[in-house]
Amino acid sequence: MKLIIIKYNAGNIQSVSFALERLGIDFHITDNPEEIMNADKVIFPGVGEASTTMQYLRDRKLDQLIVNLKQPLLGVCLGMQLMCNYSEENNTECLGIFNESVRLFHPTLDMKVPHMGWNNLTLSNSWLDPALENQYAYFVHSYYVPVNSLTSAITEYITPFSAAMHKDNFYAVQFHPEKSANAGELVLKSFLKL
Repeated sequence: MKLIIIKYNAGNIQSVSFALERLGIDFHITDNPEEIMNADKVIFPGVGEASTTMQYLRDRKLDQLIVNLKQPLLGVCLGMQLMCNYSEENNTECLGIFNESVRLFHPTLDMKVPHMGWNNLTLSNSWLDPALENQYAYFVHSYYVPVNSLTSAITEYITPFSAAMHKDNFYAVQFHPEKSANAGELVLKSFLKL
């Protein structure tokens, strides 16, 4: 299997790489369009800010490449948010794979933003391993995708939100599988089995 991690200005490429190495999975990091198009599976990581990241993707025409991929693609954290239509983070037009808008959490007296920490998953029409039901995953984010018809796992922090999504060959998680211990390994294995 040829697994590609899309190389761009994402802050978690190294940690995703380490997670795959721990699983003994061969992969390649590249921004070469031909290599990405010829991969069996693609990971679209993401830690950063929406508008500058989308500009980076557009400048390199990676935005057009990503939306036209036919093989399974896994978006992680900001990667998942950028797969939506729009993000409230700096009023950003995104890739439009998921017909959803990314919203900013509004803090409460006892719940701060960003959301950082371990929260459990509730699976819904999921591509994820059933063993992930009620498992805990690690989140770091200020923006979220509301629960919708494409949601495949739900977590609650301030409000219920999409912890994972799926449409056609596009899969995504808001949490960081690379930092989620055994649950994260199960997520990566779920994706690699597709």
